[in-house]
Amino acid sequence: MAYEIPVTQARAELADLINRVVYGGEHVVVTRHGKPLVALVSAADLERLEEAAAAQEPTISSVSHLHDPVSAPREHQRFGIAAEHRRPGAP
Repeated sequence: MAYEIPVTQARAELADLINRVVYGGEHVVVTRHGKPLVALVSAADLERLEEAAAAQEPTISSVSHLHDPVSAPREHQRFGIAAEHRRPGAP
């Protein structure tokens, strides 16, 4: 669980928050009106996040080239599906 702090308080305590993240291994979420705005993470954690995202990109792009799935005959009646998604302009 990350430590949450309002942005007004974070401004006053920035040096302490940086120390908590770097030396304490904590994640800090800065909020405004109770909603998360940004997260403070160590440079090492950021590097791991970026590497993980880069590793997922080839998978996402390869899946995006797949065609729309086609339902088997009478599948809609068998499973009680009342509607289906159709692309705009499709018959």
